[in-house]
Amino acid sequence: MSSEVQHPYLMFLGDAPDQLAAKTAAGVAHWRPTWCLGQLRLDGCNADLGLPDMDLEAGREAGCKTLIVGVANRGGRFSPAWIDTFHRAIDLGYDIASGLHNRLTSVPGLAEKAMEAGKRLIDVRHPTQDFEVANGVKRSGKRLLPVGTDCSVGKMYTALALEQEMRARGMKADFRATGQTGIFIAGDGVSVDAVIADFISGSVEWLTPENDPDHWDVVEGQGSLFHASFAGVTTGLIHGAQPDALVLCHEPTRRHMRGLPTYPLPDIGLCMERNLQMAQLTNPDARFVGISVNTQALDASAARKLLGDLERQYKLPAVDPVREGVSSIVDALN
Repeated sequence: MSSEVQHPYLMFLGDAPDQLAAKTAAGVAHWRPTWCLGQLRLDGCNADLGLPDMDLEAGREAGCKTLIVGVANRGGRFSPAWIDTFHRAIDLGYDIASGLHNRLTSVPGLAEKAMEAGKRLIDVRHPTQDFEVANGVKRSGKRLLPVGTDCSVGKMYTALALEQEMRARGMKADFRATGQTGIFIAGDGVSVDAVIADFISGSVEWLTPENDPDHWDVVEGQGSLFHASFAGVTTGLIHGAQPDALVLCHEPTRRHMRGLPTYPLPDIGLCMERNLQMAQLTNPDARFVGISVNTQALDASAARKLLGDLERQYKLPAVDPVREGVSSIVDALN
C-alpha cells in the first residue's frame, strides 16, 4: 500500500523525556509485539517499552529491517541528537520510518545516502500514492468503522481489539490503518489527515477494496463529526469506508471537546444519529452494532453501571475493550 513498512522493527526512542513522548512506540509494541525486537535509547531517554535495549548493530544482528521513529517531541521535529543515528542506520542497511510532521527526506544528506544504499525513507504521515476522487460505488466485502463523540477516545484501540477478536474466531478480518501509529501497527495504510480534501473518500475506497463477501475490513476511525477542527476528515472517512457496521466510541469523563473548551461533548444518541445519517449516504444498510467506552477514569463499579445503563438505553452491547474485551460486539455482527 502507500506506506508499506517492513518488519521486524527496532523501536527508536531517542532522548524521549518521558513515557508519554513514546506513546507511538508503546502502541506498536502493544499490538505487534512479535514485530518489535528491541528498543534504541539515547542518553537522557526516560521512556522504556520493556523491550531489549539494542544498538543499531545488535538490531541488525537480531534481524530488524526498519528503524521506527516511535517518539514525538514538541512540534513533531527531529532532534539534532537523532541525526547521526539516522545516518548510521542507513549505513547498516535499515529502512527508516517516521510519522512526525518533519520529513526524513528533509534531513541533510539522508535521502541521497538512502538512495545510494537502496534503502527507503518512509514518512508515513505524508502519502505518496495518487488517489482518485471517490465514486461511491458499492464494493463487495464488509466494513466496520469506529466513530467517536470526540477525538482520542479509543477508536484505534477498539478497531484493533475487534480485529483481534474476529481473527481469534477464525473470521476473515484486516485492520486498515488511517493514521501514523496505525500504519506502524498494520505495516501499511494511508494517513488520511494528510490527504488533499477532495481525495479523502477516494483514498479510503482504495484502502478498502473489493473483497470476499465474508471478509471484514476494520477501518481505523479518525476525529469526530462534532469536532469543529476535524469533522471534515471524519466525513470523508465515513463516506469512503461505506461501513456496514459502526461502533460508537466514548470517553465519559470529558466535559468538552478536546482542545475546544467552548464545545461540550455531544449527546451519545445524537452522535449516533448523525453518524448513521452520514454513513447511509454511501451505504443505506449501515447500522450501529455497539458502543465502546474508555472507562479508565472510573472505578470498576461505576464502569459496570455506566455500561449497563448504555446497553439498556440504546439496546446495543456496551463494552470497555480494555477491561472486558469486545466479544459481545463481534457477536452482534452475525
